[in-house]
Amino acid sequence: MVEIDARGLACPAPLLLVKEMLEQHQPGEVLVWVDNEAARENVSRFLASRGFSATSEGEGRDIRIQAVKNGETVSPPSAPASARKIMVLIGSETIGAGDAELGGKLMVSFIKTLKEMGDDLWRLVFINSGVKLALAASPVLADLRAYEENGLTILACGTCLGHYGLTDQKQCGQTTNMLDIVTAMQLADKVINFG
Repeated sequence: MVEIDARGLACPAPLLLVKEMLEQHQPGEVLVWVDNEAARENVSRFLASRGFSATSEGEGRDIRIQAVKNGETVSPPSAPASARKIMVLIGSETIGAGDAELGGKLMVSFIKTLKEMGDDLWRLVFINSGVKLALAASPVLADLRAYEENGLTILACGTCLGHYGLTDQKQCGQTTNMLDIVTAMQLADKVINFG
């Protein structure tokens, strides 16, 4: 078993440590210590993508993730061959500079209209104050949940959720990290930056 203590490290450092260790050692069992919920989700999801069954326990500074290799690497679902992969990056609760109320209305309209992209819409990523759109009080939460039910991958930056103290209030999407976001940008045919 390989053990990693990633406590005290900012996102995405815990994930990058686990990735590097897997590339170097290819262990059958892994024990990772982290100190926040975003790291718990990110590391657990990453290990699962590499063919590990992961369980976690604890809270605060002492979150323990134990993982055992269970077979083949799981590949994320790919977009249909005919569809383009468009990633939409939303960095704010509002669109544009100027009146915040108007900017909020424009963002709601934008998110509700994203369905017009059809199967081309591949990833919806929230960063900075855009993560607030994934909370219970969000005026677009029902729309986001419907997108998820239809297969859209929604990602919310764990560092951003933590910064605003909202990690436990996220109601949709996966908590993610900068490595996942950069990788998604590389895989996308087009990235639209909004907000």
